[in-house]
Amino acid sequence: MTNSKEKIKLIVNEPKKYLGRIVIGTDHAGFEMKEKLVPFIKKLGYEIKDCGAYKYDEFDDYPDFIAPVAKAVSDDPEKIKGIILGGSGQGEAMVANKFPHVRATVFYGNRFFKKDDIIKLSKEHNDANILSLGARFLSQSEAEDAIVEWLATSFSGEYKHQRRIKKIDKIAREIRLKNHF
Repeated sequence: MTNSKEKIKLIVNEPKKYLGRIVIGTDHAGFEMKEKLVPFIKKLGYEIKDCGAYKYDEFDDYPDFIAPVAKAVSDDPEKIKGIILGGSGQGEAMVANKFPHVRATVFYGNRFFKKDDIIKLSKEHNDANILSLGARFLSQSEAEDAIVEWLATSFSGEYKHQRRIKKIDKIAREIRLKNHF
């Protein structure tokens, strides 16, 4: 089995082809990591839109940078994927998951799970379209490995998983309609 480091080498050394669009955003807690991830993701062959932060500001607020990422994914969930960063990634995922058709999953390392289990299951079973990284819990290398694994994993398409995702969307739609009346 190929490990993540080998996958990265294979992907980076392949002839460049367009693999899709990724929108990325973070507050101050993930700023330094994001600045290194943007060129890394471009090298993988993805078009990337950076929604900030564009400078380090310890007093900025993550919703300001996460909401534009989530809106982009919400507007075109089949074609656009998102990567968001924060201290833990938890609050960032909470913001993102407020948007219709967004399924953000949090990852902050392999300390508690077998390598990449959560990353794979989030895509195979939940068709996660935003990866939320806990920058205070991950090294740059771990973040890169997680991104490669997440992007390389596909939704299984199994009926039971499709059914569950439709139920999530139905619940969200009902809540939005109820809140408008």
